[in-house]
Amino acid sequence: MKAAVIGATGQLGSDVTRAMTGSGHEVIGLTHEDIEIYDINSVRGVIERLRPSVVVNTAAMHNVEKCEADPERAYRVNAIGTRNLASVTQEMDCVLVHISTDYVFDGKKSDPYVEGDEPLPLNVYGNSKLAGECFARTLNPRHFVIRTSALYGVSPCRAKGGLNFVDLMLKLARERGQMRVVDAETVSPTATAELAVQINELVKTDAYGLYHATSEGSCSWYEFARAILSTAGLKARVDIASPNEFPAKVPRPQYSVLENSALKKVGLNRLSHWQFGLLRYLEQIERFAVA
Repeated sequence: MKAAVIGATGQLGSDVTRAMTGSGHEVIGLTHEDIEIYDINSVRGVIERLRPSVVVNTAAMHNVEKCEADPERAYRVNAIGTRNLASVTQEMDCVLVHISTDYVFDGKKSDPYVEGDEPLPLNVYGNSKLAGECFARTLNPRHFVIRTSALYGVSPCRAKGGLNFVDLMLKLARERGQMRVVDAETVSPTATAELAVQINELVKTDAYGLYHATSEGSCSWYEFARAILSTAGLKARVDIASPNEFPAKVPRPQYSVLENSALKKVGLNRLSHWQFGLLRYLEQIERFAVA
């Protein structure tokens, strides 16, 4: 299989590239210097030249606050960019894998969201990603639209300052010995290495459609922070931040836990509990540090 991974140097894209290459696929990594997804001519020129059998789109405008401040750019990248990819991949008869987000939901449920639940985004980021989903699902029948949550991985996420949540907690523990973390948002922290394996398994099939793909279980950011330090064997004080200590500049869902219902229905769920994903990630970054 010949695959083009857009956003190949990013947090998820780099792990997707590793996972697919490790499975024997021919993988071509693309960055924004190689392709501008919001430019239909750029998309068509690159895809026609490469002729991949699958395109994995991990590129997006992720920063929630920047999306809110510049909705035109957010829609250009997250919606129109996906529309261009869906249209061109359909024309060229190749599969499109598009990564979406838990932020398409409003967070007002008290049990995990399944694929059939009605999306109702609270902010520009969520709305622009939902628009992208719709384009992917309507323009290319051979699609995998994958919603995920609270990603962290070895490669830095430039849109979020380079440090993921796990790395930030480790840094604060070592440098300050204490931290305060919000307890109001519940998520399913998901390691990009595990999600990449899941994507690699999906593209081997023709079970096209919409999927939730997050680690099993859920926790608050405060609970996740405590687990990070405990698993890493670090002693530091973690307190719950007061409700107004870190006021959100943009509305966010307070509960965005996803159930991998569709993956389980087709027998393809490969994601473990978030605590196991965290353990493997800590082992991974230790190996990288030694290397």
